Amino acid sequence: MIQDDLPKGATKLSEEEMEGLKIKTITTRGELDRWEQQNIGEAMDWLDKRKNKSNILNEAFVKKLHERMFDKVWDWAGTFRKTDKNIGVDKHRIAIELRQLLDDTQYWIDNKTYEPDEIAARFHHRLVHIHCFPNGNGRHSRLMTDTLLTDVLGKEPFTWGNGDLIHEGDVRDIYISCLRFADGHDYSPLKRFVRS
Repeated sequence: MIQDDLPKGATKLSEEEMEGLKIKTITTRGELDRWEQQNIGEAMDWLDKRKNKSNILNEAFVKKLHERMFDKVWDWAGTFRKTDKNIGVDKHRIAIELRQLLDDTQYWIDNKTYEPDEIAARFHHRLVHIHCFPNGNGRHSRLMTDTLLTDVLGKEPFTWGNGDLIHEGDVRDIYISCLRFADGHDYSPLKRFVRS
C-alpha cells in the first residue's frame, strides 16, 4: 500500500485522509508520486501565468497554491489538516501560526531585518514546522519559498541541494538535518543547503 514505504520524516495520513485519494487505481508510492508530480507541474504553470505576483503572503494564497499542486489527486487539497501529526503544530493552531508567520515575513521584508536568503530560509522552516496540510507540506513549503524569492524578493529560487528531497537518500537526510538545526535557531546549515 502507498503508506508502507514512506521515507524518513514523511507524515502518515489518517484513514479518512487516505479516503480523499481521487484516483482509486493508485496502489504504489511510485504511482502516487507520478500523479502528484504531474499535478505540481500544472501548479507551476499556473504560478507563471497569474497576474498579481506579489500578493502571496496571505492564507488564501497559501491554500490556493496547495490546492493547485494536489487538486487532481486529493479531494482535501488546499484544506488545512484536521488531524494532529507526529510533526507540526496542533491542528487548532494552524491558522494562528500561519498568520503570525506571514505577518513576521512581511515585517522582515519591510524592515530589511534579514537579507533575502535568510528571510526565505526562515519562512521555509516555519512553514514546514506549522505543517498546514495532511500531505505535501515539504513540496508546498519549497514552492511557496521559491515563489517568495522570485515574486517578492526579486531573487533566484533556491536549488535545494540539487537532489531528490522526496525519496530516501543523502540529500533528503541533509535537508532534514538542516531543518533540525533551524529548530534550534541555527539557520546557517539550512542557508548553505538551499543554495548548494
